[in-house]
Amino acid sequence: MAEKTPKRSVINLVMPQKSLFQSTESSGKKPLAEILRPSKLEELVGNVAFSANNLGNLQSLILWGPPGSGKTTLARIIANNSSDLQSVSLSAVTSGTQDFRNVFEMAQQGIKTVLMIDEIHHLNKSQQDIFLPHIENGNIILIGTTTENPSFELRPALLSRCKVIVFQRLSTENLMQIIERVENFMETPLKLTDEAKLSLCEISDGDARYLLNRIEEISNIEISHDLSAQELGEFIHKKLKTYDKRADEHYNLISAFHKSIRGSDADAALYWLTRMLQGGEDPLYIARRLVRAAVEDIGTADSNALVIAMSAVHAYNFLGSPEGELAIAQAVVYVTTCPKSNAVYKAYNESTAYVKATGSVPPPKHIINAPTRFMKEQGFKEGYIYDHNTEHAFSGQNYFPETLERQNFYKPNERGFEKEIKRRMDWWSKNRKKS
Repeated sequence: MAEKTPKRSVINLVMPQKSLFQSTESSGKKPLAEILRPSKLEELVGNVAFSANNLGNLQSLILWGPPGSGKTTLARIIANNSSDLQSVSLSAVTSGTQDFRNVFEMAQQGIKTVLMIDEIHHLNKSQQDIFLPHIENGNIILIGTTTENPSFELRPALLSRCKVIVFQRLSTENLMQIIERVENFMETPLKLTDEAKLSLCEISDGDARYLLNRIEEISNIEISHDLSAQELGEFIHKKLKTYDKRADEHYNLISAFHKSIRGSDADAALYWLTRMLQGGEDPLYIARRLVRAAVEDIGTADSNALVIAMSAVHAYNFLGSPEGELAIAQAVVYVTTCPKSNAVYKAYNESTAYVKATGSVPPPKHIINAPTRFMKEQGFKEGYIYDHNTEHAFSGQNYFPETLERQNFYKPNERGFEKEIKRRMDWWSKNRKKS
């Protein structure tokens, strides 16, 4: 008997003879994202701190924000509205120093130029420097776009000559506006249920370009019904949440993770942990920050925090992924829910500052061993009291340099085990010799 073919959930996708977005100007296909690119400021979606007044007093700009948030679109709108200026568009990835020099030479001939540079953070330091005199003398108005934090990637001299416009990740509401714009352009609703449209916006993760590319895929298929959210997921892959281990999100998410631990929010700490792991972050990088949090934010309030954090490191090294990641998650919950104290962290910083200020002062002679006759004759170890030979194993002697006053760096609080440590230290302080 022939083996039965198992049933599968399949959407029958039939490509039409002609794309809905076929360019009328050429035989090539023009992307939907390009067709619907806004040409006026009022058509931009999202919250952008740029108005028509800025066009009348144009200056060099750095447009900073996540992918698909409208940076390149705004740059083109600015260039198109500068009718008295020539505009040139280059990419920092594909253009070299000579390309920039050619534009400078043209500008020096009296042709004032708006120079748009996409992904400007890819320029090296020497390339950035060659822009300075041309921006300074007004021959060039630079408009650079970047997904990277310009304060890290651009030289201060270049950054000081430009105004930074910050773009925010587009909201779900913004992306729904774009869907409505697409439907008006097509003069027909998308073959998606309302739930599927919302799902598509969430999948797009604030990226308008990604959203429009997926809409184009959907519009280029023939289907007899509106796709549900589940059906939508059968033929488009979910966009990986924005995360670049070498870029801002790398530092932003690890910062959010650490602060969630410090703030005793285990749920938030687990959320940021998962975001980083799903984004491809090295689990040991996260574990190192967890160890740091254990010593900086918990310290002696619960010394087990460091033990648990280090155990998670060893467990991950032993198990690998994905099993080892559970050990890290367990340690995250433990460390986050520990009583918090930065008393040791502050004490170490104060001690470091004090040592730098006072220099290399020798220890008092009575706590220096005297292995030679000469050292004994000089009084080394003379008067030292072995603490274990005293009542309560506490002699109360001075262990600071004789020329320095006693300092109090470590100030335990009343949280966790430090409450007990504080009780001990108060007793020692009360019974310590004053002379």
